[in-house]
Amino acid sequence: MSHAVRSLASKQKQIETAAHALKAIAHPLRLKILCVVGDEELCVQDIVEAVGTSQSNISQHLAILRDKDVLHTRKDANRVYYRVADPRTLQLVTMMREVFCGD
Repeated sequence: MSHAVRSLASKQKQIETAAHALKAIAHPLRLKILCVVGDEELCVQDIVEAVGTSQSNISQHLAILRDKDVLHTRKDANRVYYRVADPRTLQLVTMMREVFCGD
């Protein structure tokens, strides 16, 4: 067994974490939400305005991203703010934006 294969075998937890995040973001609208949020913290209304679909639709997808630990929330009075939970996910989204969107 090569060193690279042994190294991967010892990183099972990290591989599962990556697969978990990829499954959660593997939807065009959820990926767009993550691109909009980026390294900021945004409230639902800001996300709705930037993405351009209904609040109920955005809320459904935000719930999925939150439940899968891709986004974290912070409540301030009557507003809920979302931010990317793991900086590695942010790196992945940034790289996909560069590769696919030319940003």
